[in-house]
Amino acid sequence: MSLKTKHAIRWTSAAVMGIYIAALIYFCFFSEAYGRNIISEDYRYNLRPFHEIYRFFTYRNIVGFRAFAMNLFGNILIFMPFGCLLPAVSVRCRKWAFAVSRAFCLSLMIETAQLLLKVGSFDVDDLILNTLGGLLGYAVFWTADRIRRYLMKKRNGGNGDGRTRGDR
Repeated sequence: MSLKTKHAIRWTSAAVMGIYIAALIYFCFFSEAYGRNIISEDYRYNLRPFHEIYRFFTYRNIVGFRAFAMNLFGNILIFMPFGCLLPAVSVRCRKWAFAVSRAFCLSLMIETAQLLLKVGSFDVDDLILNTLGGLLGYAVFWTADRIRRYLMKKRNGGNGDGRTRGDR
């Protein structure tokens, strides 16, 4: 792959990441559809791991499928783009542990801000699910990168770096 193509992919990924972060901020702090327009007078938090996950699973028939799916799968899905885009934006983030730790840190910042601003609630289960989403997003990036490298190697008859045998 040419240097120009790599830069174009990196800049496009950075632009998409900016849009993603703006959307994430909107949904976590301002979206009326998720009750973010109501500022609570008291702090709401859950510090017991898997407590809310278990509660939503146990009472899924009572809270309804939408609330159950939004709490469990929504928290995973909303962080998958972060885990997928981060290694595309920064070469330093290509290691899975680095990308996952950054997903955890971003989730912790959001949960802490929700607690301090009294919008939403601080939930350790959200940290777990969001971090899992970051890991799954990284797995998507890693898989797509491996497929791309394999196809380039097969097409070019080279070593997967985009150069042909005559270019070495």
